[in-house]
Amino acid sequence: MPKILYIESATSICSVVLADDEKIISFRESEATNSHSELLTDFIYQILKENLLGVNDLDAVAVSKGPGSYTGLRIGVSAAKGLCYSSDIPLLAVDTLSSMAYGAKSLHNDCDYIFCPMIDARRMEVYTALYDSDMNIISDIEAKVIDENSFQEILSNQKILFFGDGMSKCKNTIISSNAIFDDNYIISAKSLIKPVLEKFNNKDFEDIAYFEPFYLKDFIAGKPSVKALYD
Repeated sequence: MPKILYIESATSICSVVLADDEKIISFRESEATNSHSELLTDFIYQILKENLLGVNDLDAVAVSKGPGSYTGLRIGVSAAKGLCYSSDIPLLAVDTLSSMAYGAKSLHNDCDYIFCPMIDARRMEVYTALYDSDMNIISDIEAKVIDENSFQEILSNQKILFFGDGMSKCKNTIISSNAIFDDNYIISAKSLIKPVLEKFNNKDFEDIAYFEPFYLKDFIAGKPSVKALYD
């Protein structure tokens, strides 16, 4: 059974999980904003140390590849590539929205929903896609501006579960009895496990030298404040 380290850094959540096949061994998570550069390597070190493991003892490292925060993705992918390159182990990557859909499905397994993960992309825009209950993608990943007409064709005859840190942009804009909003959903590296294991079993590994995050949109630097830089 593969022992894999999972890294999720696409949003404000910094999350690291160690799992043996589907069994979670250890995890660390923080909701502190913009904390990835301070916490990610510490989380990895703590998890490996408490399990008396080195990077060489892992069968692979998996990372959430985006879309999402430019800075968070860059930090997470850089850490994952560094671990894999230094120990010559495989790198696996999953679309962030897809892993979110898997996570929401595990919480609403008995419900016949269309799953709509949403990541905040600033202003009234979100990164989003639609997945059916079998986790097949039915609407491609896109940066979408939300208005009162968004998703109405599907909502006319199917329930859609909206979740993620971009969901608040929908909640007061999309009015439908078929629109379900999950206020309790939190993105986590735990949601990467099932889709990553499928890739691991199929040997669907990334090229460590050339792999880059899936930003979807070009990074546009704004004017920094005196004390901090924001992505």
